[in-house]
Amino acid sequence: MTAEEIKNILSGRLGEEAVLELLESDEEGMTVYDPPQIVVRADLIAEAALVCRDEESLRFDSLMSLGAVDNGERLTALYHLHSMTHRHQIALRADVPRAEPSIPTVENVWKTANWHEREAGELMGIAFEGHSDPRPLLLPEDWEGHPLRKDYVVQEYYKGMKVPY
Repeated sequence: MTAEEIKNILSGRLGEEAVLELLESDEEGMTVYDPPQIVVRADLIAEAALVCRDEESLRFDSLMSLGAVDNGERLTALYHLHSMTHRHQIALRADVPRAEPSIPTVENVWKTANWHEREAGELMGIAFEGHSDPRPLLLPEDWEGHPLRKDYVVQEYYKGMKVPY
């Protein structure tokens, strides 16, 4: 199944306003996205995830990875999906504003999203609404800032110890 066909199924099920675009390369054409990215409205990512998992012709039964990217003015959540049944792949993409980055959780769709969302929340500062356990995985709970953001400034001291950077 092609990326365009997957996009059309999502648009048909969620509405044209829910699926914003299909990206197969960057604006300059220098980077090819493999798999292609379907940009979905952030507030509808959980609904898009359910369609991807439950639609018989899609059957994306595996969330291979969930990552986040700092694009300057916005943060991007990227969901790499795979269908073991149909052997096709796609990436769902949702952009959120940098000032208040919030997106619905998909851990009720794919259980593996639990840890992926916790990591993205901790390192990029994206809040996953409805997540069952948003505790940090890698850093102490009182750590200041989000280390993978471009504007992150390493704190000089943590609990009286000099941070070695």
